Amino acid sequence: MSKASSKKKESSSSRVASSQGQASAKDVSSGVGSASEGPAEAKGGLFPVWPEWSEAEVNAEKWDGSRGPKDAKTGKSPCPQFFEDPEGKIELPQSLSIHSWRRPVEFIQEKAPIMVENELTFDLLSANKHLLCSELVRWIISEIYILWKVFNGTTSKDKQVSPEAGSQTWRPWEHIYSLCKAAKGHVPLYNPYGKYVVRLFWMGCWRKITVDDFLPFDEGNNLLLPATTVRAELWPALLTKAIIKLANTEVGQQQGRELGDFSVMHALTGWIPEHVPLQARYLDKVWDFLKETAPRFQQAHSSEERLSSCSSAEEWSSRPVEGKNESSAASKCPEKAKGYAELQMPQMVICASYQPLHLLEKTSLLGQMSDASEKLRHYGLFQLYSHPVLVTRTRAGPLVVPPGPPPVPRWKLVRPRKERVTTDEQKEIPSEKHDQFIEVSSPFVNYGPIVVPTSPELDQRLASLTEHEGAESQGLAGRGVGAIRPLDPGPAGEVTKDNKKNEEKSSSGERATESCSTVPGSQEVWIHLDHFTTCFQTLLVFHKPNIYSNHYRKSYFKSSIAPTSAVTNSAAPPKQQASLTTPGPTQVGDEKSCHFLFVDSLMPTDVLVSFSSLVHWGGAPDEPSSSAGKDSCSPRLGLLVARPFSWKSLKSQLPVLHIQTASTKAAVLSLPPGHHVVCFSSWAPLAYHIHLCSMTPFVCGNEEVVMPHLSKDSLRFIDQAMVILNALGRVVNVFSEKNELPSAMKELDSAHIPPWLDTGGARWEHFKVFNMAVFHMVTAMLERRLTAEEVFAVQALLTDPYIGTDAQEHISPPRVEVPQQWKDREPTEKEVWATRVLQAGWKGLHVRKIIRARKPGTVENSRASKTLQEIWSLVESGAQKHALFLLRYIFSHGERSAVLYPCYEDVESRIFFRDYSVMLPSQPSNTWFLIFREVLFVSNEMLLVPKVYSPIPACILHVIDNDTGEELPRVFERVEPHIYKPNQKGYTFLAEAQSGDTPISGGKWTLRLIGSCDPPSSFSRDTPVCNFATKEFKGYYIPDNKNIICRFSVKVTEDHMATIQIQTSKQDAYVKLVVLDHEVEVASSSGKGFVIIPVFWFLLDEQPEALGPRMEGQSDRTVTQKGVQLTESPQETAEEVTSSLVSTTTDQLTTGPLSHKYIIQAEVLHKSWPLDESHAAFIQTLRDLEKNEIKAEKQEDPATPTGTDKQGSEGRNSAAVKSTRKAKEKEKEKEKEKPAAKPTSKLEMQGLDTSRPHWTLRFVSDQSDTDSAEVKKDTERADEIRAMKQAWEAAEPGRSVKAMQARLQFISKHLDKARAEGTQGSPDVPLSPLSGEVAQVEPPQSIIHIPMDFTPFIRRRLEELRLKDDSIAEEQKRAKAEQIQSFRLIRDTILEHRKQEEKSRKALMKKQLEIYEEMQVLLDEQRKKILQLRERHRSQVQEPEHRRKELKVDKEVPRPAEPPRAKPVAAEPAKAPKSSGKKK
Repeated sequence: MSKASSKKKESSSSRVASSQGQASAKDVSSGVGSASEGPAEAKGGLFPVWPEWSEAEVNAEKWDGSRGPKDAKTGKSPCPQFFEDPEGKIELPQSLSIHSWRRPVEFIQEKAPIMVENELTFDLLSANKHLLCSELVRWIISEIYILWKVFNGTTSKDKQVSPEAGSQTWRPWEHIYSLCKAAKGHVPLYNPYGKYVVRLFWMGCWRKITVDDFLPFDEGNNLLLPATTVRAELWPALLTKAIIKLANTEVGQQQGRELGDFSVMHALTGWIPEHVPLQARYLDKVWDFLKETAPRFQQAHSSEERLSSCSSAEEWSSRPVEGKNESSAASKCPEKAKGYAELQMPQMVICASYQPLHLLEKTSLLGQMSDASEKLRHYGLFQLYSHPVLVTRTRAGPLVVPPGPPPVPRWKLVRPRKERVTTDEQKEIPSEKHDQFIEVSSPFVNYGPIVVPTSPELDQRLASLTEHEGAESQGLAGRGVGAIRPLDPGPAGEVTKDNKKNEEKSSSGERATESCSTVPGSQEVWIHLDHFTTCFQTLLVFHKPNIYSNHYRKSYFKSSIAPTSAVTNSAAPPKQQASLTTPGPTQVGDEKSCHFLFVDSLMPTDVLVSFSSLVHWGGAPDEPSSSAGKDSCSPRLGLLVARPFSWKSLKSQLPVLHIQTASTKAAVLSLPPGHHVVCFSSWAPLAYHIHLCSMTPFVCGNEEVVMPHLSKDSLRFIDQAMVILNALGRVVNVFSEKNELPSAMKELDSAHIPPWLDTGGARWEHFKVFNMAVFHMVTAMLERRLTAEEVFAVQALLTDPYIGTDAQEHISPPRVEVPQQWKDREPTEKEVWATRVLQAGWKGLHVRKIIRARKPGTVENSRASKTLQEIWSLVESGAQKHALFLLRYIFSHGERSAVLYPCYEDVESRIFFRDYSVMLPSQPSNTWFLIFREVLFVSNEMLLVPKVYSPIPACILHVIDNDTGEELPRVFERVEPHIYKPNQKGYTFLAEAQSGDTPISGGKWTLRLIGSCDPPSSFSRDTPVCNFATKEFKGYYIPDNKNIICRFSVKVTEDHMATIQIQTSKQDAYVKLVVLDHEVEVASSSGKGFVIIPVFWFLLDEQPEALGPRMEGQSDRTVTQKGVQLTESPQETAEEVTSSLVSTTTDQLTTGPLSHKYIIQAEVLHKSWPLDESHAAFIQTLRDLEKNEIKAEKQEDPATPTGTDKQGSEGRNSAAVKSTRKAKEKEKEKEKEKPAAKPTSKLEMQGLDTSRPHWTLRFVSDQSDTDSAEVKKDTERADEIRAMKQAWEAAEPGRSVKAMQARLQFISKHLDKARAEGTQGSPDVPLSPLSGEVAQVEPPQSIIHIPMDFTPFIRRRLEELRLKDDSIAEEQKRAKAEQIQSFRLIRDTILEHRKQEEKSRKALMKKQLEIYEEMQVLLDEQRKKILQLRERHRSQVQEPEHRRKELKVDKEVPRPAEPPRAKPVAAEPAKAPKSSGKKK
């Protein structure tokens, strides 16, 4: 810039400043008069998030602190009259070292400080050379220049900026507010108090950021924030200070950089930055994208056109510097003046960036970095000056149109020569491929070197590099783009040529070009496309949100940094608004932090996904301490992952979008046409914001918002159905027109035949399904049976004479009276043959009628056309409904062809759901309980996915097939999708839960059944029951030989469904819970410390007379064994069973009483519940207590004689049997009448000590069925022994006393024998078994002989005696023979099977031997060939040696004594093969 121009600038700027000061005096006074400062928060601690922007708050802002006494009391600043930022001083990058902080009045002495002095232009390079070593400062300066050029420059050849272009202009100082109102085009004023408000975009909305005017300086008294050439202007420093505040929330200095993904343009405009990595392999796609979005360069065809469109080569040039130059430019460029009023902003702003050079990175990248540095120097950019550049234009050709061919003289046109063609082949015209260039704009083009402060480790390594770049850059300083020496005759050569032509322009042309100059410091350069990906690593595409019609915004802030609420809702455009609240911190993969996107479109959809994350904030507890430094331990980055999602599957698909950032980053999610659901999982340490934009309507939110839209038909499905129906309607309309009918039929075939359908059987099958679909659609539309005429018309339309003949119910048959002679008589063969001939003739006649009906102009055609028109008029009234019915029929009946339709995927993703909710009752802490238990009946085969929404985390859902007793598999405590088939007893859905350390106050629990049909099946009860009765039993674990924990017997008065659960005090003990029926395992479950049998049906005992009505009525009886239920059909009898064992069992089930004896038993597996020594004494005490209780019960039982009559031995035996039965029956009646008469155990009275090994058994049933089941401890064995003793005593009174006396006599006898052998002691004193003390017992007077009862060992007799005659003997013999015969048949079958296996083994062995012999023969042949070749090669190698030896022998002079020695020498060659043969 010349001195004259700088003087003009100063004068004009001073005039503007003075005028501004006079005009704004009222605003200053009014602003100060109403100012008052609020309380400031302590520095260094947590401060609230910057509030959202509100113009009302800014207009009511108090700019003066004279009325705020609180600041003076705190003593934060030595000067109470100055405002001090409560957040503290900003943190600058490490490349800028701060020495002191000053106010503007302390370093601006020559004139009063001012916010804006020159509103037409600014220069941020000349006065900030000492700051360009900072990457953050360079990015701030570059992006301010880019925004100025985008808003205040030209966007096309005919559309340029005007100072009066109101809303489209942008001024950087308009983001600052001080002593002014919030209005468009305002100018901030200098505030002596030092308080300023800056409006910046952050975390999804515009924020109000308050800063003070404390400015940092280094040791050389240089300002460390950008400034203009006017030292008194403060707007660059204050704006940069606020921007650095935002940049400090990002992860600091990662990978040697001062900023990561932070974007200054995003903070200043709110545009969404999309980061696109540049790679050489995608060069063509990059060029296509830039060619579509960026303006194209247009060549000027003559010098006059180039002069008139002086700025056509610079479509993105900035506005003029001064008003005088503006008027001259408008006069000299009339086209420019016309476009001032019409300024259209580009839809996207594209920038390119490159990273700084880091020598500490991988050595493999040094070559790539050196190439990039060389290419950048070639175009006037430098690797050390890393910054973003603006992509302005593209061109695919030279800058100047090449000169045309010279004119041909007229005399040559009189008789032109014909071109001679030497060959008859067609000559290919070579296509000229023009070079492709991209124009970029940057303020640092051809700028001087930068001294970057580095660590001592890199000083030596950077010295040579800096000197080398500095030497080259000094030679390039001050030159234009065309002065750069090109590396190849590509873009640089063209630019040089253009500059040479520009030098030859007249002075007026130069002045015109100067008047259309760009912003000071911003220059353009053309870069070859091949070098573009080498120079730059990232393409920054800034999207303007206001151009998108559909938006979704979601914000979440952690409670530790949010002032009031943790959620910020952002307003969306009127077309779509959506906002949700998140109850707590989000985590990746957790559904609480998931957002679902639903898109349904006929065209490909692009969704712009923007993700902002907050990872660094003051002294937040979730991040490491700032005292350790940013480089030592950086917080984790925020993460957003997008995956295709389906509620019908538990499989997690691969992500289609992955964004990881500490600031703001965006990416485009491209979806093909159709029905799509995408799940977004987000995570951030402190806060995040998601913004979705698209031109296609979409729905985004949680499951409650998205799932109702999935039950509708997709747009592709509706479109396909309407295309088919419209094509069918066109055929109906032109059915009687001969010329248009063939084309209409072709259109119908192309509409309903799916692509890629094979010709042949599949195509014929599809036509059959389509014809049936049309017929059923017409029938469903009319809601009645079709008449014969209507059926004929449909058959003619579809050319199918058999359509509708199978469904006889649609055709009303004529009433024909059968002659009397034909009744009850079978036809003869001739009559059958004659009938077939008549049917064949009738079918042929019918087919010929249909063929004639397809020919326009015939009577049949006109009649069918009229009928079709009548039918189609009704179809058109509900066209979409009938079209959907038609296509759904094709999809349901033609699966082979339905898969080939493009909309088939949309049908598969369609879902239906139904919710079932219950209210949770209050539960204490550490309690297990049931929430839900219902039986689901399925009418048709369908896919169902159950999903639970529970306020209790520890909630598990079980699904049991009641027919088989098997539980459906679960994946990560979730029931996997399963195809539910119709069964007899349905499927039981059971939900269990366990409360934690805190009690549950209640809540709402919901089960959602997601299916593929409408509607999903329902439960057996309309209102689910959530109240259950739980019988709880507790006890100590007393180990025994069988490791049984407990045994309980269950008796039911009706069929009873129950849930059984056991829990042990040892969490890692393996426990098996079993249900036994007559000591046979019918259901079992194993677990570790916690075992549950979700559902088990306890069946009632059935009598023989009650068996028939029950099997005919409600349900079949089921016999369960080892967890598998075997259902007996009512029609199954003993005669249908061939096996003797099964027949016997069936006879017992059908003739005898069906009784059940259920026992619940829990046992320890693998000895996994050992007890230590501290528990051994306690267990022994428990055992002693049980023994004492048993003994006490024995003593309490009285001996009640029932009779004194003495009978014979047989009489006594029979009486004993009868009395035993009566005693048992009486005992059972007493137990039923007086269940509480049993004495309570001492263990139960003392209570349960939870520190000892114990267990808890729960038996859960419905509240209404509690009384139908009785569960008590299993004491059957002890009861049987007690009843047996009582029966003996009743049959023979005094038997117990006699047994005692016999026992004592036996003991005294053995004691006498022992005493006689040499022992001396006291006289005979037998021991009492009850008291354990010595008792004196008198010897008995006489020994009573009691005969032995052999009744149990005698075969039982029938109630009615039968004489075994010949018939009975023959019957038994025949049954025995049948058993033997069946055994022989089984034996013969097994032997035959063994013979067949033996034959097959022999055949296999024979085949293997043959294969081995063949392999051996082939191996011998190959070995023989190899040996022959080996011998041949050996002979060829040894032949020269033999010849040499022979020649040597011939040359030697033979001696008389040596002739005999010549024989061995000559014989040596002949021996060699023999030795080799031996080796071989």
